[in-house]
Amino acid sequence: MLTMEQIQDIKEKMHLPKVVTDKSVTTYIGNANGISYSLYTLIPGSASWIHYTANDDDNSFTERYTILSGELEVEREGEKIFLYQGDVIDTKMNPAVHTCYAKETVEMLFEMTSSFFERNFTERFIIHRDARKIQEVDGYTYHHCSRIRDYSIELWKRMEPTRNVSIVSVGSYFHDIGKLAIPLEILNKPGKLTKEEWNIIKMHTTLGAEMMKNHEVERLREAAFIVEEHHERYDGKGYPYGLAGNEISLEASIVSVVDAFDAMTTDRVYRGAMTIEEAIEEMKDGKGTQFNPRVVDEFLKMLEEKNNKWD
Repeated sequence: MLTMEQIQDIKEKMHLPKVVTDKSVTTYIGNANGISYSLYTLIPGSASWIHYTANDDDNSFTERYTILSGELEVEREGEKIFLYQGDVIDTKMNPAVHTCYAKETVEMLFEMTSSFFERNFTERFIIHRDARKIQEVDGYTYHHCSRIRDYSIELWKRMEPTRNVSIVSVGSYFHDIGKLAIPLEILNKPGKLTKEEWNIIKMHTTLGAEMMKNHEVERLREAAFIVEEHHERYDGKGYPYGLAGNEISLEASIVSVVDAFDAMTTDRVYRGAMTIEEAIEEMKDGKGTQFNPRVVDEFLKMLEEKNNKWD
C-alpha cells in the first residue's frame, strides 16, 4: 500500500488521468504487482455507491477503499456507520451495496485488480463523455437523469435486487438518452403537442434502447431493456409494446415511478411543478394502473423516511 507521503506527491501531479463526474473525481495513479491504484475523491454533499465488481469467486481479486481524509457516512444492509482516516471498505469481505454520503470532501485510496480496473476506468470515462452530450443538448434532462439514477438505486436496494447495481445505475441515468434524437423544438415546445409530435416523442424509448444495444460499453448494452420499458404501464396501456404487470422488469418499473414523480415535482416548459403532496396523491391514484403497486408502496415509504423531501 502507498504511504501518505506518496499520496501527497501524487495529488500534486495534476497531469494524471482523471474521470470527473457530478459526484466524484477518480485520479489514476498507476499499477504494481497486478494492482491498480487511484485517488477517489467524493465531492461535498454527494452520495455514491460502492459494490463488489467481480462476478466470480476469484480469490485473487482485490477491490478496496482506504479513507485518507474526511468523514464518510456509509449505509449497508440497513445499517449506518461512520468511517474515518485509516478505515477500509473491502468489497470482497462485504459484497453488499455501500451507499456513501460525503458531507465534506472525502479522499480514498482505491485499489483494484488491474485487469478489472483498467476496463472500469475506461468505461467510466466513456459513460461520462456520453453524459456530457446529454448536458450539452438539454440541461433539464441532464439534471433530471442524475436525480432518477440516485433515487432509482436507493429504491432498487430496498426491493431484493438480483442484478448488479451498475446495470440499474446506467439504465436509470440513460433512460432518456433517446431524446438526443428528438428535435429540440418538439422536446421544448411550451404548448400542447400535436398527435404527430407526441408519436415522435414516444419514439425516444426505442431509439434510446437501440443506442444502448449498440454501445461500446457492455453494461450499457445490458441495461437497454430499462430504457426500452420505462414508459410501459402496469395496466398494459403504455408504450412502446403495451407490456403489462410482471412482463415489465422490476428495474424499469422502478425508473417509471421515480421518473414520473420527478417530472411532476419539477418545472417543465409546458407547466409548473406540483407540490410534493399533490404528486404523492397522483402516485397513489396511479397505483395498479400506471405503476407497479409494490414499487409505489416502497417508494412512498422511502419518501416518508426522507420527510417527503425531494432534491
